[in-house]
Order: sequence, then C-alpha cells, then structure tokens
Amino acid sequence: MLDETSLTRVENERSILARLIQPEQTVDGDPLAELEGLAITAGTDVVGQLIQRRNRPDQKTFFGKGKVEELLDTVKLRDADLVIVDNDLSPAQVRNLEKAIDTKVIDRTELILDIFAAGARTYEARLAVELAQLEYSLPRLKRMWTHLSRQSMGVGMRGPGEKQLEVDRRLATKRIHDLKTELKKVERRRERQVASRSDTATVSLVGYTNAGKSTLMNALTDAEVLAADKLFATLDTRTRRWHINHWGSVLLSDTVGFIRDLPHGLVASFKATLEETRQADLLLHVADASNPQVFDQITAVYKVLEEIGIEQKDTLLVLNKIDQIDSPEQLQRVRERYPNAVEVSAKTGEGFATLRDAVGNALGSEFLDLEVEVDPSNGKLLAHLAAHGEVLSRMVEEDRITVHVRMPARAMGEVKRGALAVREVDARDIAAEDAADDSRGSESSEVA
Repeated sequence: MLDETSLTRVENERSILARLIQPEQTVDGDPLAELEGLAITAGTDVVGQLIQRRNRPDQKTFFGKGKVEELLDTVKLRDADLVIVDNDLSPAQVRNLEKAIDTKVIDRTELILDIFAAGARTYEARLAVELAQLEYSLPRLKRMWTHLSRQSMGVGMRGPGEKQLEVDRRLATKRIHDLKTELKKVERRRERQVASRSDTATVSLVGYTNAGKSTLMNALTDAEVLAADKLFATLDTRTRRWHINHWGSVLLSDTVGFIRDLPHGLVASFKATLEETRQADLLLHVADASNPQVFDQITAVYKVLEEIGIEQKDTLLVLNKIDQIDSPEQLQRVRERYPNAVEVSAKTGEGFATLRDAVGNALGSEFLDLEVEVDPSNGKLLAHLAAHGEVLSRMVEEDRITVHVRMPARAMGEVKRGALAVREVDARDIAAEDAADDSRGSESSEVA
C-alpha cells in the first residue's frame, strides 16, 4: 500500500513539454494541448514547448541532435526543472537525454502514473497504482536510485556483499508479486460484489478523461461525486441508483477515464476497478463533443475497451457538452459521423429525457410486463417489486394485492418464489387499457 509521503509531489516545478510526431501520426489542433492538461494536473507550471517531426526516433536521445541542443537552450532560458515528453521513452533514452540537457526527464507514462498516484484514494486504487509504478520502474532503477555503487555492509549483510541495485531489484520484484496476489483477492471480492447485484440492471459510464462523466452522474442521480475540470478527477468506481421514468431503477457506475496511449500496465492493474464496466448490461460512452479532438478520443476509448475485452458490449454513445460548442460546423460534423448518438449537456440538463428513453429502449429487451398477485402479508415481495421494477398500478383486494409492474427478467427469482400468481401482460392489452383510459378521460372532459 502506498504511504502518504509517496503520494506527495513537488509543486510548481517549471516544465518544458516536448513531443516527436512521426509521419503516420495524424494530429488535429494543438499537438501538446492534452500533455499540457496532464502537466498542469500533475502540479507543474508549463513554461515552454518543443515539437519535432521526424521519420523515426533517435535510438540514443529520442530527439535528433539539433532538437536536443534546442531543448537544452530552452531549458536554460526558461530555468526549467523538468522536461515532459509526450511519448514513451526507453530507459536508455531517458538517461541519455537527461545527461545531454542536465535536467530531469519523464515520459508520458511516468506522468500519468504520477497523476494516478496522487489521486488514488481507495485501497484497491492505491494497490493498482503502486503495482503499475513498480512494473514501470523496475527496468529503470539505474536512473532512479542514486546509491547504486554502494555496498550493503551492515549487520546481516557482511561477507561477499551485494550491490544495492540488486537488492532493490529483488525487493521490487517481491513487492510486485505481493501486490499481484493482493489484487487477485480484491478482484475476486469485487466480482462477488458485482455478481450479487445480478437482479438489478447495471449501466456503466465510460469515456475519455474529462469528458464530463462525473458531472453527468451527479446530474442524473444527485450522487455528489467529485467532478472537476481536470484530467483523471475520478479514479475510483462509484455506483448510485438511477430511476428512469416508465422503466424502473438501474445501478449507474462512474469509472476512471481513459486516455490516448493509456499505459498497458495501468489498465491491467485497474482490472478490479473496471469490474463494474466488464459486468455492466449497457455502457454509456460519454464523449466531449466540444473538444476538437473528439473523434480521436472516441477511437482511443474503443481501443481501451478492446484491450480489456469488452468491445462487443452494448454501447450507447452520449455526446456531452453540446452547450459549449461554438461552431455549428463542428456540431454538424459530429452528428454526421455519429447519427445515432444522444446529445446532452450535463451542465444544463438538455437531452436528459432523450437519454433516459434511449437507455430504457436499450435495456428493454430484457424486461417483462407482469401482473403479480401477492399475499398482503408478503411485504418482502412488495418491496422487491418496488425496488427492482416500475410499479404501474396496484389493485388491493381482501385476500391479495395485484401489482402491474415492469421489471427485468433477472429479478424474477424472488417473484416466482413468493408470488401467488404471475401473468405476463401482452403489449396489446396495455395499449387497450391506455386507449380505454384516454377515452374515459375525454368523456369526463366533455361532461365537465
């Protein structure tokens, strides 16, 4: 488990952002906009930027010789403490680049891991982050440890001795094994926890980081979860009950946001946290429609879903922040690309009715319209019907209560065990009842 000191960061480090773009990479808008958001979230002051377009990275320093010299000049001019590279670097490239510019260098993965470490709050999230950090750091111990050449010659270590680097590697390897063992226990516990809700429909919010998932969840459920205009504000899964009119209640979960080139080790480590998403009946893929990079972000999310093996799950695309789109042309482009998406604004509530209807329709194939006859003394079953379905009507008689309810098929176990009788209501019967009600309502209006 991470201790509190390992979660602290040096605030206000002055950082230079750098990125190498290869010919096969397509970049729309500001190539360093996302990295700048990550750097600010990590607590640095961005004081400069550098971009190089090159066919392939330099094997030694990643950037070409001329750009390394330019980076050195920028570091000196801006008095920078840190260079953040928006690519993944090998341990040797980091070492060589640091030597060339005499400044600390971190790559994209290390920056994301640092943000996760600072934001993890629950026990399982901290375990996951520590595991990902150790697996990332293990091949980089030469750079990270400053006591490499010393010998551990204290009590218990006399004799041949052992290089400190080897001790550190052995300790890190053991800790990785221990963390994986503990996370397996957490995963099994989470699987049992999620499975225990099998009689309730579950919907999971997924999407690119800062797409507005937490804000949307707050607006739909009054959950009061943290919603901040920064990357990776949510790292821990939160689940709340969401009532959908003419349908019933579902469990809505908010999960960690995804990002382009999300570290593979981090995805694997967060398997337990993503269990809600893996087991959900429906995914709501929330995208920031106002972001110029929205198409790339949607693609990145689908890649992560594929990586965790749930790309085939039923998914409803939700285009959020439509109130923040200044350009009608951009909105039209998004609509043309995703004509079946639901447009909403988590901030203003626009589109919520459409969203509820779309979720109800997506889940509706698994729902039944029933007339359930219940013994008046069976309060447990009456409560079950109210909790897991939408009660449309109740008729109280002397020896029974007849409840017309719409509920998921998965919740039928308790109904079959406790009901006096169960009858599935034909959709035509419901239409006839509605028509009769409308007719009676019209007659009453005419009499009035």
